[in-house]
Amino acid sequence: GRGQPEQGHHLSMLRSVFARTSTVVAANLRGGPSARLFSSGAQTARNVFAKSGFTMVAGSTAAAALFGLSVAQCADVQPDWAKVRADVKAILDEDGYDDGSIGPLLIRLAWHSSGTYDVKSKTGGSDGATMRFPPEANHGANAGLLEARKRLEKIQASTPGLSYADLYILASIVAVEEMGGPKIPFRPGRSDKPSGEWCTPDGRLPAADMGTKPSTITHIRDIFYRMGMNDQEIVALCGAHALGRCHKDRSGYLGPWTRAPTTFSNEYFRLLIETKWVKKQWSGPMQYENADGGDLMMLPADLALVEDKDFRPWVELYAKDEKRFFNDFSKAYAKLTELGCNNLERGTK
Repeated sequence: GRGQPEQGHHLSMLRSVFARTSTVVAANLRGGPSARLFSSGAQTARNVFAKSGFTMVAGSTAAAALFGLSVAQCADVQPDWAKVRADVKAILDEDGYDDGSIGPLLIRLAWHSSGTYDVKSKTGGSDGATMRFPPEANHGANAGLLEARKRLEKIQASTPGLSYADLYILASIVAVEEMGGPKIPFRPGRSDKPSGEWCTPDGRLPAADMGTKPSTITHIRDIFYRMGMNDQEIVALCGAHALGRCHKDRSGYLGPWTRAPTTFSNEYFRLLIETKWVKKQWSGPMQYENADGGDLMMLPADLALVEDKDFRPWVELYAKDEKRFFNDFSKAYAKLTELGCNNLERGTK
């Protein structure tokens, strides 16, 4: 019909857009300095789509898919961050799920999204939200995290400009704060990768046990040092084990670390120091239980923190000083969730 010549003109323009941006594709995929140029090209493509009769949302979505960026980067749409926070708060309490809250689950999702970072190769980290795809979605350490992603799906779908990558991190921060933990700065700007091509290899997350105490201690350092963390940050981050519990059908381990698994506190460190831990007699993998009742558990990697001469002083400090723990955790968690993120906004939301 009458619109066909004009559509052909816009398609020609679109091809030109792709040609102009092709020289910076590789740099963008590496997260290099040309990423903003690539985003600009995608926004131009969005405008071409719009002139061809697409709505702004549809055009932005199409451009985002073609360029492997977030809709926000293509549409210049800023999510309503106050609404996102409120939406996350609204789903935290869930009767029938573990101890009545999905907060610990959301923290684990963000932790495992971020903890894949490799400071040497500059790969992994929360940018890209690659856990949505196999093979990363099926890595053993991520068992059960589909439950977290499913619960966030409605929030992402109903929020223009919100990337999965930003949502996973902000949801965990809201969870920490709502369960009594410290305020954690959040800077948006993460984008979503379009496929599992960008997934990191299995084995980048810490294991609970490497067979011997020395091997487990070495493993912990190897994993966290690869991210660029130091001993103090390692211990502070492990304090998140004040929350949640292990599931036999996921990790193989079973039970909570503390008696208040939906309250963020320094209780994990106090229990490590003050409780006598003995090997649990059962058919599952080796874990420890409290000698005075067996209602709590610790993993070999947990006890490594009090068995290592350089880790232990931090455990002792945090067991005595919750305020110091909260402050150090906030800084370490913000660092963890920003690893590998090159285009974050300056201000916090």
